[in-house]
Amino acid sequence: MGDSITLGEVEIIRVVEWQGTFGPARRIVPEAGIEMWEADEELLAPDFWERESDQWIGALQTWVLRSGGRTVLVDTNVGNGRERPSMPMFHHRNTDFLGQLTAAGVRPEDVDIVVNTHLHADHVGWNTAGQGPGTWVPAFPNATYLMPAADHAHFDPANGRDLRPDDVALFEDSVAPVVAAGQAVLWEGEHRIDENLVLESAPGHTPGSSVLRLRSGGERAVFVGDLLHSPVQIAHPAHNSCFCEDETGAAATRLRVLARAADEHELIVPAHFGGPGAFEVRRGAGGFAVRKWASYDA
Repeated sequence: MGDSITLGEVEIIRVVEWQGTFGPARRIVPEAGIEMWEADEELLAPDFWERESDQWIGALQTWVLRSGGRTVLVDTNVGNGRERPSMPMFHHRNTDFLGQLTAAGVRPEDVDIVVNTHLHADHVGWNTAGQGPGTWVPAFPNATYLMPAADHAHFDPANGRDLRPDDVALFEDSVAPVVAAGQAVLWEGEHRIDENLVLESAPGHTPGSSVLRLRSGGERAVFVGDLLHSPVQIAHPAHNSCFCEDETGAAATRLRVLARAADEHELIVPAHFGGPGAFEVRRGAGGFAVRKWASYDA
């Protein structure tokens, strides 16, 4: 069973597929110098930064929301058996993610909605299951998959963009089969899921990056995808990760979302934070600071 928390009438279950060191910290957030990491050491270590090796610590995880009688998954990690040669950690992975979901009380056939906050490889992989090219089918047979239309257009090889081979592969094995099965909804601007949940465009990291806002019983949260990769970006919101495709747009979106979260006391839920995984912020000098971390019922 994953960790869980309830906000209003929405239960949130956290299912961590993998957590560990991923790469040099200052390669992940290139603009953040060592002095910034050291200044925030109390915040960053040991859950987000391994100081001795200067490694960024991240997680691959899915957030399960039970809202309005439906089961919603937020992002689906990397998937098994994928061709990702330029990303060794994602290449030919083999994990029991579907088994972990089942242990958390979520069978594939129980999932009603899958939210892909954006269409990078580590957010769409378990959209499908199969044994290789020509065999990929939706992993959640009864689900509607909500994908940002701008990202679908951006990563679709048919649109003639010069894409990396891994981006072509992720579209072909994790996106196109869902569209072909008639289970995808390509949305833009804003998309309401139910009375508690609404998707909003938050471009920058990718053209179609989005956030999922939760409001229920006076409680609020925002699932921000890859808007944040490290808590070092909380105090320094202008600093992007190395994966942001539009640096100016990503920084502007990050600042806007953090400011609203501080003003409205939203729980911020990034895709890849280990440790407590979610937090509230307050305004600070030149940026923001953690007000408190989430606490879960194990």
